[in-house]
Amino acid sequence: MSQENADRLRALLERLDVDAWKRRDDMSLLDPEVTYEDTTLPDHVGETYRGHDGVARATARWTEAYERLTIQLERILGSGDRLVSVHTVRGRARYSGIEAEGPVAYVWTFRNGKVLHFQSYRDPKEALEVAGLRE
Repeated sequence: MSQENADRLRALLERLDVDAWKRRDDMSLLDPEVTYEDTTLPDHVGETYRGHDGVARATARWTEAYERLTIQLERILGSGDRLVSVHTVRGRARYSGIEAEGPVAYVWTFRNGKVLHFQSYRDPKEALEVAGLRE
């Protein structure tokens, strides 16, 4: 299952459409009982979202400040049921027009081929450490 999880995650993240997630579309890789923990945005730190509705709500909250937002997958690390994805996020703020770019990483935990839990990190090294991995 280890390579299958990585392949499925890569396929999802390479075609990720945040607008689709806001509508609860394209969540077939997520377990219905999925939990997402946001640690990247200062006003969202410590928030936990449950189920597909929670992921849709978190996605809407996370993207609301942006006029334009892209999340480019750089790499996936790990094997088995615990993976880390590292991305470059680029965006333009909706009201100020300020452009920003930076890394974000997610630790993904699978159960029976579905994502049961994922958590965001501003620092990819922290995500790798939490997952017990190294680059």
